[in-house]
Amino acid sequence: MDRKVNSIEMESDAKNVVTRESVLAKSCWVLEFASPELRADREVVLAAVTKNGWELKYASPELQADREVVLAAVAQNGWALKYASNKLRADREVVLAAVTKNGVALEYASNKLRADREIVLVAVTKSGWALKFASPELRADREVVLAAVTEYGWALKYTSAEMQADREIVLAAVKQDGGPLKYASTELRADREIVLAAAK
Repeated sequence: MDRKVNSIEMESDAKNVVTRESVLAKSCWVLEFASPELRADREVVLAAVTKNGWELKYASPELQADREVVLAAVAQNGWALKYASNKLRADREVVLAAVTKNGVALEYASNKLRADREIVLVAVTKSGWALKFASPELRADREVVLAAVTEYGWALKYTSAEMQADREIVLAAVKQDGGPLKYASTELRADREIVLAAAK
């Protein structure tokens, strides 16, 4: 009886062992359970992040600083930028790839790249909410703000007072959703056309 139980337990444990071959074959949510050696195996990690960028979280620090690995991860899932090394979060090509996939990945970019107009425009066009993570200067940039509120009306919350008093911007925001009217200037909250647009 004990021999039979031990045999079943051994079989069960064998199924739970993460091997190099299983990672390369499956590559989906396996690095979390892989050994430190496999988390540091470049081929294994590259295979994993190509199928699931979020797996970068479990890669070794050396591979989180490997440009090719990180590019593969953010191309699959922009949010993976969160787990890239600080140096790569300041790499323009890496960040551009990340925000192209998921605009809100801008949150994890370096301060310098949050102030990069081209990167921020790509980010807010993909997800207006990304405006929250842009530099103060770009949150007051009319073209950037208009792109953001056109995609996501509530981005109006993250703009400057000047932009919240800009009729075209507020109108674009409330056409997306009436709720952002609360962030419009007092004058524009008394504008009949804007309130009607918000009410629809």
